[in-house]
Amino acid sequence: MGGFFGAVSHRDIVLDVFFGTDYHSHLGTRNAGMAVWNPESGCRRQIHSIANTPFRTKFEKDLDDFSGCVGIGCISDSDPQPLLVRSHLGLYAITTVGQINNAEALVDTYFADHGHQFMAMGSGRVNSTELVAALINERESLAAGIRHAQRVIDGSMTILLMTADGAIIAARDRFGRLPVHIGQDKDGFCVAFESFAYHKLGYQNAHELGPAEIVRLTADGFETISPPGDKLKICAFLWSYYGYPNSNYEGVNVEIMRCRNGEIMAREEAAHGGIPDVDLVAGVPDSGVPHAIGYANRSGKPFARPFVKYTPTWPRSFMPSNQAMRDQVAKMKQIPVPELIEGKKLLFVDDSIVRGTQLQGTVDFLYESGAAEVHMRSACPPIMYACKYLNFSRSNSDMDLLARRTIQELEGDEGQKHLAEYADEHSERGQCLRRAICEKLGFDSLGYQSLDGLLEAIGIDPEKVCTYCWNGKE
Repeated sequence: MGGFFGAVSHRDIVLDVFFGTDYHSHLGTRNAGMAVWNPESGCRRQIHSIANTPFRTKFEKDLDDFSGCVGIGCISDSDPQPLLVRSHLGLYAITTVGQINNAEALVDTYFADHGHQFMAMGSGRVNSTELVAALINERESLAAGIRHAQRVIDGSMTILLMTADGAIIAARDRFGRLPVHIGQDKDGFCVAFESFAYHKLGYQNAHELGPAEIVRLTADGFETISPPGDKLKICAFLWSYYGYPNSNYEGVNVEIMRCRNGEIMAREEAAHGGIPDVDLVAGVPDSGVPHAIGYANRSGKPFARPFVKYTPTWPRSFMPSNQAMRDQVAKMKQIPVPELIEGKKLLFVDDSIVRGTQLQGTVDFLYESGAAEVHMRSACPPIMYACKYLNFSRSNSDMDLLARRTIQELEGDEGQKHLAEYADEHSERGQCLRRAICEKLGFDSLGYQSLDGLLEAIGIDPEKVCTYCWNGKE
């Protein structure tokens, strides 16, 4: 996915942008960048790959070269950015987070008058942020251009701009699938996905953008230059997986939601047949842990940590570019506590089950470490559709998803017509799906949180939550 941070102030903001951007590192692992504007020296920009090295270590050596009172930074799982753009709208730096499903069609339309060109990536593909800038430049103001880009993009796009007149423009995506917060201190303002990032820097909450809202910030204040829309579809995975424990979205804290979600799972399981006879309840580190705490508290089963992750060397197991290396890193990170595994019947709660590849390795590791039984619970429903808005599932095809692939194996194309039944654990097809995945991955039992239970845990109007990954509804 990705995230961004920007600040504009009456003082130098380089360290704020550095630390604020670093605090979004949990949202992406591929590229990162910083751009700072200084009226005397212009724009200083730096982009690095963070695939194998954390943001902090890549950018620390650049800090002496940065100075200025306005700057932006980004963590990106897509293309290198921020980009520096010069057009009839002036000079500006731009970074984006989102997904463009109709990129090729938009590029072809842009080429129609034979007067435009793009810098191509090695594959011939156009940098998504450059395409967004091109769409913005088709209009006569930045605000009108952003509205135009959001209107014609099939997918989702959240945008942050830094202009040469010392301002920042922030635009939340059209349906607010991602959050955008504004913070304030005595010297100026900042903008971020994660409010805790600026709380640690001494800023206080000032404003949370609504869907499609566009705000212009200077050191002296901020103003809405395009009002929010009336339709919100915020991504549920912000609470289930992506969000940091102390993050808040739409007034709902991530850690509290996850514990509540686990409690609801245990409540519903007890009401429909009972909790398995297990010795311990545990979470698959790290985001599965609070879900498991809630499950344990409600079920009355003791919570424990039968294994921990060794993260000093590889903070993220999917960082290496080679799949075999990623698999080995994932294995090396799992450090068992033998006294809590050997001969024990264990129930684990994971935040989600997407492709199942790493989970398979975890189950094998637990049995190899002496577990008597391994029961698995997913803190969200079976994922039936690859995300087309934020690319949460990182899948090129729905058939990359464990649930869809298993359904195809069970019933072929006919099964794809009955996805709602397969998602329902109380239906015959739902039970069949769970048994098949248990056999495939070696679980003693498998359960998924229901969509109603997940929405109850989030606690806001269900119509304001994006559930596309589970039910395919826009």
